[in-house]
Amino acid sequence: MSKRVAVVGTGYVGLTTALSLAYIGHRVVALDLDEAKVRALKQGIPPFFEPHLPEMLSLVRDRLSFTTRYEEAIPGAEVVFIAVGTPPSPEGSPDLTQVQEAARGIGQNLGEGFTVVVNKSTVPVGSGNYVETLVRRAFQEAHGGEVDGRFAVASNPEFLREGQALYDSLYPDRIVVGAEDRRALEVLRELYEPILEQSFPAPAFLPRPERMGAVPFLTTGLASAELIKYGANAFLALKISFINELSALAERVGADIQDVARGIGLDSRIGPRFLQAGLGWGGSCFPKDTLALLAMGREYGLKLSIVEAAREVNRRQRERVVEKLLSELKVLKGRTLALLGLAFKPHTDDLRESPALELARLLLDRGAFVRAHDPVALPRARREVDLPLEYAETPEDLLKGADAVVLATDWPEYRTWPWGELKPLLRTPLVVDARNHLDGKALARLGYRYLGMGVPALAPAKEVV
Repeated sequence: MSKRVAVVGTGYVGLTTALSLAYIGHRVVALDLDEAKVRALKQGIPPFFEPHLPEMLSLVRDRLSFTTRYEEAIPGAEVVFIAVGTPPSPEGSPDLTQVQEAARGIGQNLGEGFTVVVNKSTVPVGSGNYVETLVRRAFQEAHGGEVDGRFAVASNPEFLREGQALYDSLYPDRIVVGAEDRRALEVLRELYEPILEQSFPAPAFLPRPERMGAVPFLTTGLASAELIKYGANAFLALKISFINELSALAERVGADIQDVARGIGLDSRIGPRFLQAGLGWGGSCFPKDTLALLAMGREYGLKLSIVEAAREVNRRQRERVVEKLLSELKVLKGRTLALLGLAFKPHTDDLRESPALELARLLLDRGAFVRAHDPVALPRARREVDLPLEYAETPEDLLKGADAVVLATDWPEYRTWPWGELKPLLRTPLVVDARNHLDGKALARLGYRYLGMGVPALAPAKEVV
């Protein structure tokens, strides 16, 4: 059954939510206070890079509209998603300013029927009750009466991976809904039914996975749903930090962390995903959510030591790359270093908490010159990054005269660069692969010295006379 939906916020989560719900047949209004962003979206231009957004915008243009006005989006909606930013405050807890503004705007404009207000933003435990109070008070201030059961609040955390956000929306591992009101659970069950049953036709550019079955629909209380989101992200961050910590030991004992990870990952209790050693995690979720979890623990008198250790291991990975460069070049001051990748992960232009940028800052602090390339994120980097980076559009411009190459983001394009033709451009044919992404043996055959993370170093074969 088609529903009328409003989505407040058109960032990664909000826009993806709006597009996927419109695609499966609902009528959606997406609201954002940024007039320039809304104008661009009305023209089919997404505000950030994410695979397949333009194609999906084109497909759903008859069921998805955009506005900057609460009074246009909220009154007719049966379901309203809050999908605004919750950046970390100085002490680490999420800043709920945008959530507060959204809740007030929703309360002031509630329609006559029953409305489910859904927290899609990542918010701390207790935020469902907080949003309910804000909506109720805003309604009373605007209308002078009681709400009388006209709305309920639910938590519906997102588990999207940037670079695969639409795929994860249409083909999720599970859908989690927390609510205390039975009607809210029923409405959201109906809303997601085409995804739960996988009854919608798959887009040509996003085919349905083989053996895709029914999607689990987990219902919980509000607090449990809110904690599930933080727990899931923290666990994945722990898994990455664990393999990174083990990679340091692998280097000392002469093991190959990629073989170790395969052996560990074949255990069905562990699994192979998120066991790739490298520069560590970044982005908008893991850094913010682990920090928020620590702040939540402090609020309740708990020290979450494992989460704290995962953050420290993650920070240390950047320093390990600097140490590798120092070991090879001895001095970084005055060196020109070519940085491959700026986005925090491939298939996105998101620079938030990017490990590549953290590494660049450490290198600049050592007096190095950093020349950077990224297949997608250069325009955003030029606008948003306040570091004195040099930017290169081509492999030739990037590598000319460089003392070393550091791969920081594992874009697939970097594996296909003509490394043999590029080698004469370098002052020193040294590659530090901070993602274990390149073919080290092939590079060594071409005459490069190759260093990875937790893998044996590879040197060019010596010429036999």
